[in-house]
Amino acid sequence: MGILERIKEIEAEMARTQKNKATEYHLGQLKAKLAKLRTQLLEPPKGSSGAGEGFEVTKFGHGRVALIGFPSVGKSTLLTMLTGTHSEAASYEFTTLTCIPGIIHYNDTKIQLLDLPGIIEGASEGKGRGRQVIAVSKSSDIVLMVLDASKSEGHRQILTKELEAVGLRLNKRPPQIYFKKKKTGGISFNSTCSLTHVDEKLCYQILHEYKIHNAEVLFREDATVDDFIDVIEGNRKYMKCIYVYNKIDVIGIDDVDRLARQPNSVVISCNLKLNLDRLLAKMWEEMGLVRVYTKPQGQQPDFSDPVVLSTDRGGCSVEDFCNHIHRSLVKDVKYVLVWGISARHYPQHCGLQHNLQDEDVVQIVKKKEKEEGGRGRFKSHTTGPARISDREKKAPLKT
Repeated sequence: MGILERIKEIEAEMARTQKNKATEYHLGQLKAKLAKLRTQLLEPPKGSSGAGEGFEVTKFGHGRVALIGFPSVGKSTLLTMLTGTHSEAASYEFTTLTCIPGIIHYNDTKIQLLDLPGIIEGASEGKGRGRQVIAVSKSSDIVLMVLDASKSEGHRQILTKELEAVGLRLNKRPPQIYFKKKKTGGISFNSTCSLTHVDEKLCYQILHEYKIHNAEVLFREDATVDDFIDVIEGNRKYMKCIYVYNKIDVIGIDDVDRLARQPNSVVISCNLKLNLDRLLAKMWEEMGLVRVYTKPQGQQPDFSDPVVLSTDRGGCSVEDFCNHIHRSLVKDVKYVLVWGISARHYPQHCGLQHNLQDEDVVQIVKKKEKEEGGRGRFKSHTTGPARISDREKKAPLKT
């Protein structure tokens, strides 16, 4: 029996199993088996050499955004509207067959937008080049899930399920669970709060399913079985996602109002060019990019070319700012002067651990080089050896 058949068999068994106190341990074991099989499905086949067939797109700009959705929902039209890059759009499905990149120039930054081919149900199993599409979206900073406002709400659940099947967790944060494998000592289980979804016996069964018999587990929050399995797998990626509902010009105002009030959702119309500025503002807010302007000593700040930092790409501290300019700059920094939102007064003397905010102005003060041999009247001009015994003896006088 292949991996796909085993996955379908476990899913069918989970569907027909009632959820109650007596079956929660059995369901936990089935979920662990399912996660193991899906991880095996994503691994390349044994004996294969070289890279697989994927979309070769070089990272460019200060952030990367991927467009994901079903065919014919307006992804290519949205790319053309926002970036000016031509992406072919037609009235038939699967017009886009490869990845088409474009650049959004917004708030003095460059954001790479990727138009990916439409994915279908079963994409996580490899249907319709679904694995390549999801692999590119894993490398992006944020996902824009483009949906058709005139279609049913089930499309959103299908896409979320396909992305979660390959290890993408949308709009979630990593669970507060400490897990570490050990060589000996058995399984140590502790928690700092009361647990309602899992208990020690269930965790033991899941760890035994993974053939882990020596480990340290600490729950810092009331997490679920799925969260614990994600921590054990260790290959999950937690990403932000914006649900973009296109074609709002074909539905009523009540439906538009209902969709716009959902969390992490933006309603647009590419046909009438409605609400595109709100989409860009929401994208900027979710990406959390921080623009920092440099100020040379005794001169005006340079507001033309900011240094763009982000929490996902390195961090937003003064040390990260210095590393962004040059790796060797950190050891020469004496202190920095900061003007902006993050400063309590203007200017504020800050160290390397100070966190910068958007549109801060930074002036770096470097350490002065120490002069060797003292200063002033204490300066030694001699270049001879320090010890008398090392001095060269003068030749005897000729008589």
